[in-house]
Amino acid sequence: MEFVTNEKLTIVGAAGMIGSNMAQTAIMMGLTPNICLYDPYAPGLEGVAEELYHCGFEGVNVTFTSDIKEALTGAKYIVNSGGAARKAGMTREDLLKGNAAIAEEFGKNVKQYCPDVKHIVVIFNPADITGLITLLYSGLKPSQVTTLAALDSTRLRSELAKHFGVAMDAVEDCRTYGGHGEQMAVFASTAKVNGKALTDIIGTDALTKEQWAEIQQKVTKGGANIINLRGRSSFQSPSYVSIEMIGAAMGGKAFRWPAGTYVSNDKYDHIMMAWETSITADGCHCAALNGTAEEQAALDKSYEHLCALRDEVIAMGVLPPVSEWNKLNPNIK
Repeated sequence: MEFVTNEKLTIVGAAGMIGSNMAQTAIMMGLTPNICLYDPYAPGLEGVAEELYHCGFEGVNVTFTSDIKEALTGAKYIVNSGGAARKAGMTREDLLKGNAAIAEEFGKNVKQYCPDVKHIVVIFNPADITGLITLLYSGLKPSQVTTLAALDSTRLRSELAKHFGVAMDAVEDCRTYGGHGEQMAVFASTAKVNGKALTDIIGTDALTKEQWAEIQQKVTKGGANIINLRGRSSFQSPSYVSIEMIGAAMGGKAFRWPAGTYVSNDKYDHIMMAWETSITADGCHCAALNGTAEEQAALDKSYEHLCALRDEVIAMGVLPPVSEWNKLNPNIK
């Protein structure tokens, strides 16, 4: 079996449904034969490892440990799903306090045990904030830490495909930006259906403005809908898409969707948010992001919401004031 790289990939939170699926997905994508599973819940972790062994994969060395030092030492790539799970009735923001502390500890562990790591993908919620905390405490460059934001764009594609009764491949360039939460900005100006601009369809009998508003609402509530239907939070889609992200960072297939990244420009600053990006072996880099005046206003609102969450974490004492971030991580400007 051929692999993209032989370097070590560590899956944090591997005993959980997301983490275990990530491990299997990484093997099936042929990313690396060197995979380490980490979780503090040792029995569940061993069970995941046993299941992977029973798959009979060829040429793969799967190890597992509940020792974070062992897990991170020598890791060049990490995907972390190790936060508390979202439950029925909870928003991503409800998870803020506990998962902020987990992200702080994780960032410090990265700095101590694997300062030469090349790329980290953080997916536990609220990912915009936990990714930001990880970045600051790890001491890494902004290009080395990304968060899972693509699910909102894939959910938009799914809802449009269902509405028009077409295959999802017929719906192109769906994009949501800003927060990975209910305050996200859902863009119409980038999307096409059967080659036709979505903005030319909205307001017609094929897609009334009211129907478009309903689709936007379904996208923002997509995660909650999965919980209502399955009785637990999403695990298949975040597993797959996050491994696509780390695969791109390894030098594999290009990532197709927006990613959560550290944004610092003349309008949005000191924040992690979903943006148009490219992810390669050189890291994550922001690309141009243009929308209508209405879409830009929605993005501004999402940014304000993220800033409020960031400031809440600062008030908790998990992060220092923004003016001191450069002291914590010299790579942050």
